[in-house]
Amino acid sequence: MDPVSVGLLVALAGGAGGEVGRQAWAGLGALVRHPLRRGEDSPGSSVVSSGEAELVRLGQAPGDSSRAQALSTALAVRAAVDEDFHARLRQWSEAAELVRTGDGGTYNTVSGGTFSGPVIQGRDVSGNSFGVPSAPSDS
Repeated sequence: MDPVSVGLLVALAGGAGGEVGRQAWAGLGALVRHPLRRGEDSPGSSVVSSGEAELVRLGQAPGDSSRAQALSTALAVRAAVDEDFHARLRQWSEAAELVRTGDGGTYNTVSGGTFSGPVIQGRDVSGNSFGVPSAPSDS
């Protein structure tokens, strides 16, 4: 399994994604609090972190990428020694990747006045051009 994205962890810890992001962060918390199953023959499994301490530290400083990296590493190591955790982390990660983290986000603000004409909102658009005729004048 690929490590959980540091950018995603920072974004979720910082509250990105609204309610869906909060649910993803809570889901990760529940996942790391689940008891660690260490494989009988896993070398060094007695020193594997559950990830809970790293999760708490990132929650205390959500913008700290080094704390996010520590959590990502702890999750990857735990997944390597706990098959059940590996499967559940993969499932969580696939769902959490759907949360928009603001990378390349589009933000529109329209306020006050009278407007006529279309508004186009998009993301990752290339090779396109939009031609819109001018609004008719009142004169």
